Amino acid sequence: MIELRRGGPEEFNAALNTVIGVYTAAMRPPVDQLSGRQSIMRNHSTFPDFTCLFAENTDGTVVGFGYGFHGMPGQWWHDVVRRALHDQAGPTIAAAWFGNAFEIAEIHVHPDYQDKGIGRRLVRDLCEGRPESTAVMSTHDQPTAARHLYHRLGFTDLMTMFVFPGGYEHYAIVGSPLPLQPIA
Repeated sequence: MIELRRGGPEEFNAALNTVIGVYTAAMRPPVDQLSGRQSIMRNHSTFPDFTCLFAENTDGTVVGFGYGFHGMPGQWWHDVVRRALHDQAGPTIAAAWFGNAFEIAEIHVHPDYQDKGIGRRLVRDLCEGRPESTAVMSTHDQPTAARHLYHRLGFTDLMTMFVFPGGYEHYAIVGSPLPLQPIA
């Protein structure tokens, strides 16, 4: 049985090495990127209304995690994506999606625990009770299980084939009104 446990910035930072282990198993990034990712995650925990969830098995081992925060001007991802959506779809649409958004920064489940509904629970529970009007995130622009899950949860593509500055991979920027609707 997997339990979800909510944590704040202090608890998240205390578990950062464990979280990076789950991230590494799930994403298989180049090793030279891990210290930068860890620094980004630590910085995210300082953002307004940061919340995280740990998915733990019966012995308390973290097998998944997710976190997000209130998106605001001055945050790199927020500014880059909002500007791109503004340029592509116009100021009204960019403001509707990013004017009061919960930004889901990370959702990862260890490969040994995938396909058990943990990712779905992480996204739904992170969004539960949030005061923002939308939830937004980026995901690889490929037909992955994660992308399929986000669509099932009601997220729609806001932009596709998006490449972050300095990057090369294609991402989809997805969003959903809050609260999330029940899965049909």
